[in-house]
Amino acid sequence: MEDKKEKRIAVMRASPRKHGNTNSLTDIVVSELRQNGCEVIEFDLFDMEIKPCTACRRCQKDWSRVACVQKDDMPAIFDAIMKSDIILLATPIYSWYCTPPMKAMLDRLVYAMNMYYGDERGPSLWAGKEIAVITTCGLRPEKGADLFLEGIRRYCKYSGLVYSSRVLCERHMGYKSVFMDDEKREHARAFAKELMS
Repeated sequence: MEDKKEKRIAVMRASPRKHGNTNSLTDIVVSELRQNGCEVIEFDLFDMEIKPCTACRRCQKDWSRVACVQKDDMPAIFDAIMKSDIILLATPIYSWYCTPPMKAMLDRLVYAMNMYYGDERGPSLWAGKEIAVITTCGLRPEKGADLFLEGIRRYCKYSGLVYSSRVLCERHMGYKSVFMDDEKREHARAFAKELMS
């Protein structure tokens, strides 16, 4: 009988609120993944030092590895992504896009992982990896998360990543309403099962 290869998933949490809506959904997803044998590594981006990309292009000198001259916490993210099958982006939507630390991370990744910016065009070092998304917003998802999701679609196409439409997007009806309910919990569990399929 053939052994089933368990998925390796790097989770990038970009909510400033540890117990906020996005993290509540992500906690359920991560718990389901771990209970089913997936290898999950998590990063709380708001707790990390992630400097903005300066487009210095020094990351383009060596196509054999992912590197950046800036001294911050990105090397751990680079390493985890290179070892993962799926990169799960979990962010609330602020002004129709992800939060600042995720945007800084995405900018750093697009340069350091894609050898497109040197004297000659090189390969994408992370081509073929899958991107999935968990997001929350105050508007209907088709009006609240659509611009971010379109940005990620284009980001994937540009980088040779797989955007598989695995998206969990939930709406919050306002600060006087309760966000988490049984329906959202079930959506999160179903989303985890999708990631494992």
